[in-house]
Amino acid sequence: MASKILNIGNQKLSLEISGSGKPIVLFHSLLADSSSFAPLAAELIKTHEVISLNLPGFGDSDFVGGDLNTIADHIAQGIESLKLSEKPIFLGNGYGGFIALITSIRHPELASRLVLADCGAMFSEPGRAAFKGMSAAAKEKGLGAIADVAMRRLFAPEFQEKNPELVADRKQRFLTLDTETFHGACTALAGLDIRDQLSKVTQPVLVMVGEMDEATPPPMSVELHAGLSNATLNILPGLAHVPQLQAPAVFMNAIRDFINGK
Repeated sequence: MASKILNIGNQKLSLEISGSGKPIVLFHSLLADSSSFAPLAAELIKTHEVISLNLPGFGDSDFVGGDLNTIADHIAQGIESLKLSEKPIFLGNGYGGFIALITSIRHPELASRLVLADCGAMFSEPGRAAFKGMSAAAKEKGLGAIADVAMRRLFAPEFQEKNPELVADRKQRFLTLDTETFHGACTALAGLDIRDQLSKVTQPVLVMVGEMDEATPPPMSVELHAGLSNATLNILPGLAHVPQLQAPAVFMNAIRDFINGK
């Protein structure tokens, strides 16, 4: 696995590249980081060249502001600079799913196909309120005050009870999140509505969502699927907001045919 820093303007975008084959770019969630793809990437590298992004404000990637269009353009420029052997697949989870989708809307020739796990085109009023509430609480008391809420949004309670070490690790990683990045993302997601732009996505899309996802509930993926012209929907039983971390083998089985062009 090779770490790489791309300089885009005067700002850094960091990523890791491993494996060979058709390229696939991984966009991680807001409440997790690029390591949330590690178990899945171990399988993907057997058949694909895997580019795991640290989204702006995460890892060694510079914060470029909270605006999702700006982030999408920044990432598009970075991917173009890699001069990949062929058009990559975009695989995004949560916040990363929104960014992968917006990148494809704004740069329609960049990706060959998309896997969008646990995202959507717009949040419900309760969903918008949740982002505003988390941001306000974190501003007042720090990320520690919302760490348990964040874990609940990532994992169903039963999973947390059975996997305390994994949840404790994710909580520690969440607490290292740059607060400016967090608040910027919360503001952007609370105001998001890209339903009228979905027609710009013409490549094949696999829309996936964990049945028990509280952060981006299944109705968001149902609506996203309905708004896309060339999409398939797969609701994953028993899983929540980060299905690729919760059950990497199940997730891999669900995407295998699609990422291999079938």
